Amino acid sequence: MPDPLNPLSRRVRDAARLCRASAAVLLVVLAGCASQALRHPVPKDMTAMAEIPGIANARIWGDETPAWIPIVARLSPEELRKTFAASYAKPHNYLAISGGGPDGAFGAGLLNGWSDAGTRPAFNIVTGISTGALSAPFAFLGPKYDYVLKEVYTQNATKDLIERHPYISAIFGESLADTRLLRAKIASYVTPEVVEEIAAAHNGGRRLFIGTVNLDVARPVIWNIGAIAASGQPGAIELIRNVMLASASIPGVFPPVYIPVTANGQTYDEMHVDGGTATQVFLYPVGLDWKKITQALKVPGAPHAYIIRNAKLQADWQGVEPWLPEIAGRSVSSLIRTQGFGDMYRMYISAKRDGLDYNLAYIPDSFDAPLKEAFDPVYMNELYALGYRMAKAGYPWSKAPPGMEGF
Repeated sequence: MPDPLNPLSRRVRDAARLCRASAAVLLVVLAGCASQALRHPVPKDMTAMAEIPGIANARIWGDETPAWIPIVARLSPEELRKTFAASYAKPHNYLAISGGGPDGAFGAGLLNGWSDAGTRPAFNIVTGISTGALSAPFAFLGPKYDYVLKEVYTQNATKDLIERHPYISAIFGESLADTRLLRAKIASYVTPEVVEEIAAAHNGGRRLFIGTVNLDVARPVIWNIGAIAASGQPGAIELIRNVMLASASIPGVFPPVYIPVTANGQTYDEMHVDGGTATQVFLYPVGLDWKKITQALKVPGAPHAYIIRNAKLQADWQGVEPWLPEIAGRSVSSLIRTQGFGDMYRMYISAKRDGLDYNLAYIPDSFDAPLKEAFDPVYMNELYALGYRMAKAGYPWSKAPPGMEGF
């Protein structure tokens, strides 16, 4: 047995430990490389032709005007009435739900309080990003599913949604945590019956959209969930679940979601992540002349656009420790917050241009409950209750983002 006090023995021991550690790291790296080698991304010159097999118009780019939507304005009144029975010659109400992680409890409470106040309309269009993507399908289907919104944001904690990876796996893998639990949670709520109801609403002329980001090309993607649900394809329900999961998968924290596509007769996979990496909230694609759409649909009066921003306007004070994760985390939070401001202003300008009645809700700055974990059930319950109370009493919707009043 080597003498522990002998410098040479200590060197041998340390060298052996280093070799074992290096070997372990090498195995992890090789495993990571092996998993990465299994990827089959869409080649650059085929990106534009990649599609979901068997589902026409399953998604569009979120940063350009889609070619097929303006065609709606050129359909005959008979074709429009048949295709958009629930939206033709009727008042329009739109709902956009932002990201915000556990702050999504505010939007869930607001929607449920709005239902109980008896003034919540049926929405012609519902959109969701990130945590908003988890709420959007149930907000779209109406008060019947308010119990889902309440359960998701009041009866779950971090341990119910997130599985952290061991540190060494996190360093050389795709993410810090796994989404197995969140995937199972989504599957438990997005049942075949729910998908059938989404399909029926879509066939009646209402629309449900969820945003992700295709990380291979770093572009936002808007998924037409109703068209997917109504496609009749055997993989439709799994695709909807994957899109919802992808929209809520923060890069680095959660693994990306790989979605199979075809291009030029070949099968590839796209890497999709949290839609909040492109925008915090959206209503319809940029550059789209919505006024022409509503005129073609004979919409009486101004359509009402309701934007739920699951965040405060002002950031909470935080003494940042001089440590890389703290600095990086706080910086990303600041970036997300300011991006959210930009989205509110963009949507306001679009609403004014297109003749929409703009309505904004956000978490009041007076809310100061401490967040003690990623998904703190005490924090979320308090925030849910706040949103519920405010909506039940008649939510004071803001008619403009801060600083834009009177424009």
